[in-house]
Amino acid sequence: MKKPYLPKQYTLTDLANPTLGGDVFTRPSHMKLNHILLLSSLSLAVLLGLSGCTDKSIVDDKLPVQAPVTAEQQAQLKHKRELEQALLQQAEQHRAKDNILSLEAAKMGAAQRVMHIPPQSIQVEAALGLAAPAVGRVWNAEVQPQANQFAKQVQNGIMVAGEIPVSTFAIDVDTGSYSTLRRMLNEGRLPSKGTVRIEEMLNYFHYDYPLPGKNDAPFSVTTELAPSPYNDDTMLLRIGLKGYEVAKSDIGASNLVFLLDVSGSMASADKLPLLQTAMKMLTQQLSGRDKVSIVVYAGAAGVVLDGASGNDAQTLNYALEQLRAGGSTNGAEGINLAYQLAQKHFIQGGINRVILATDGDFNVGLTNFDELISLVEREQARGIGLTTLGFGMGNYNDRLMEQLADKGNGHYAYIDTANEARKVLVEQLSSTLLTIAKDVKVQVEFNPALVAEYRLLGYENRALAREDFNNDRVDAGEIGAGHTVTALYELRYAESGNMANDKLRYGYNSQTGQEKYSREEIAYLKLRYQLPDATDSQLLTYPIRADQRVKSLEQASDDFRFAAAVAGLGQLLNQSHYLHQFDYNKLSVLTRSALGNDSDGYRHEFMQLVEIAAALTQSNRIPLNKFDTGDKPFPPEDKLH
Repeated sequence: MKKPYLPKQYTLTDLANPTLGGDVFTRPSHMKLNHILLLSSLSLAVLLGLSGCTDKSIVDDKLPVQAPVTAEQQAQLKHKRELEQALLQQAEQHRAKDNILSLEAAKMGAAQRVMHIPPQSIQVEAALGLAAPAVGRVWNAEVQPQANQFAKQVQNGIMVAGEIPVSTFAIDVDTGSYSTLRRMLNEGRLPSKGTVRIEEMLNYFHYDYPLPGKNDAPFSVTTELAPSPYNDDTMLLRIGLKGYEVAKSDIGASNLVFLLDVSGSMASADKLPLLQTAMKMLTQQLSGRDKVSIVVYAGAAGVVLDGASGNDAQTLNYALEQLRAGGSTNGAEGINLAYQLAQKHFIQGGINRVILATDGDFNVGLTNFDELISLVEREQARGIGLTTLGFGMGNYNDRLMEQLADKGNGHYAYIDTANEARKVLVEQLSSTLLTIAKDVKVQVEFNPALVAEYRLLGYENRALAREDFNNDRVDAGEIGAGHTVTALYELRYAESGNMANDKLRYGYNSQTGQEKYSREEIAYLKLRYQLPDATDSQLLTYPIRADQRVKSLEQASDDFRFAAAVAGLGQLLNQSHYLHQFDYNKLSVLTRSALGNDSDGYRHEFMQLVEIAAALTQSNRIPLNKFDTGDKPFPPEDKLH
């Protein structure tokens, strides 16, 4: 088998060796460093020699002394011992300095090696084997790594049905927000206020929605109505979509381009090594009709594989195993190169998709957010989708990953464990790769005669104008094969009282206007979608009847109660001010009542996250009061023994 071209890999020891070539050290700095090391070694030798002579002198003085030692002799011995101790301490200091100089030599060699890499050869830079710097060491990228970036959402407010009866939004099948939340909680951290996307938490889980019929739309629509657990005298409306399922063997030929980040920020174990494991899992699901290309990027971008067969597991695994992290992050150059390969191997009527795997840290080249989004939109219009897989923390850009997948008609997932990689790239491969409906929009018209107020939970950055629903040129969300989509509305009936908003003095009059509304429907649900190769949308309509409600939350389905629990955790973590009769204790009871048939264990895992979030929230409420420690330092200082 012909192995893909990958250059020789160097270690830090190799890089510090001047015999590798003039690009490692420039001659003046090399000679200067050697002189420093030589002088330090000579100094150390002299000092150690003096120390040795001093030891000998002291011993010789002690052996012949038989008579009582005079005061003068005692003073001389004391002086010699003090001199011996001082010389030994000085020798140790010089030895430590020499060790530091040796480390600096290796560091300088590695840094200069990275600086001299030809920009056209990303394989060399990617294969150097340079890890991200440890604490206190110099970062060799052009831009220092930034903190995690999570966009804050302004939560949806309570709308008056008599004034704004229509709610419109695009569907979302991303799951990245839940996975990043899970990692934070497991690490003992709470997310920042307003950064949790509730819709992505809801859509992480499987719900038992019915499959669509063979001659129907590509997805089924389900509604359920029951009392809300969040506030008294309110109802919760659940809207569920379920795409038709496609077996892995039936999803058709795939042209996949793996766009892999191998920059220095990807060096930790939860990034590049986990990425390699995840992509190996994906390649094991492919066949001979599939084509796989691999593009890597760091300070520059390059091709590792160009259209390899999907069943050539040996070549694919070898190429993935050789990847190493090092350098800055020119992600934009990598995206352009990946799209070129996707066009080169384009499969008419098949799946053509770029899979971007990164921590989202773009710090070189085209880093303008709007320009990146425009590039992805143009390529999506040419038939090439984009899926984003996020890895790691520390400089993670959640906002960029979510928006790129949105504009690329793809799915955004965050991979924090090997099990999550299996879930996304093995268990849900068909939904990850195959789009069955695009530009799916939801519009709900509430009946003011029955519904006084409503509130949409989540989907803040998916909101659409009312007129956008009928405009096929307005982009919306996609549904993959087997995907489920869930949306929740909290409603307050007109008869319940205790409104969040005062009634208007002018305008709609409920006393005279009720006759124009149906007394049997609380809302009218409309959906629009396009088939993958179509340009015109199709309309679906469903009345939501008032008599479909159940009297108590306990009578609702397990799926309904569990979805309510998931959205409840999201609201608590976002510190929503619309929760008045809901807390972690009620959330825990609600979750435990809705675990149902949890064969994969994801709902029980969610239950554990609820308990962790409750404990962390409680600990954060404990005030930090200073206390008197007297003259003693706090915390206690270490004492030398």
